[in-house]
Amino acid sequence: MTDLPPPSKKKLGLVIDLDTCVGCHACAVSCKEWNAGGFAAPLTDEQPYGKDPAGVWFNRVHSYEVAPTQGCASSPTPQPAMTLHFPRSCLHCETPACVTVCPTGASYKRAEDGIVLVDEDKCIGCKLCSWACPYGAREYSEVEGVMKKCTLCIDRIYNENLAEAERQPACVQACPTRARHFGDLGDPESKVSRLVAERGGVDLLPQLGYQPVNKYLPPRPRRTGEAATAAPQDETLDTAALPPMLRWLDRVLSR
Repeated sequence: MTDLPPPSKKKLGLVIDLDTCVGCHACAVSCKEWNAGGFAAPLTDEQPYGKDPAGVWFNRVHSYEVAPTQGCASSPTPQPAMTLHFPRSCLHCETPACVTVCPTGASYKRAEDGIVLVDEDKCIGCKLCSWACPYGAREYSEVEGVMKKCTLCIDRIYNENLAEAERQPACVQACPTRARHFGDLGDPESKVSRLVAERGGVDLLPQLGYQPVNKYLPPRPRRTGEAATAAPQDETLDTAALPPMLRWLDRVLSR
């Protein structure tokens, strides 16, 4: 079986905001586009235009209907029903079971940045890693007979031929609502670490003990129907405090 390296100070990963994700699948499509010709290429599809299309996707988005709640001790404010969009990909765990179960060393964790990868030249397609991963993050290619997974776009984030602003995973670059954030979660002063601290970011299934590096930001509380439909307060506009252009516009529209 495969050993893990000593814990690294640098822990590259993603922070995903479930409050602003709209389930558009832009992350999944851009990931597929980039990685179809990248480090882990190809990402093959089977019968993409048939009745039962299948293929390799490093990022998948699931949508759930969340029932309304009446409030409880931990969350006293009642919450309305909502749709929750949940992107799922490899979490690059600190102690990944997919690595330690691999009989050939094909699955490994990089010591320099904590990214979990697959050496396809060593992979025998036994699928032990996919059975060991509780997050369903492994993708088996029926065409190639090997296991594949999210690479955090290592061929982008370290590519000095790209502008520094573009050295991010393709999914982060493509997200239209900025629901995905990339950075060093091993640095408590990094933007992503501060975001996790401010918003109360959480691990996925922490009770399993795999210590995912990727974090999820929970949805913010929603207004209930009564609060949303409450009569707005009467506010009087002080036109004298407006800039000249807005005062003129107010006079024109008030005629």
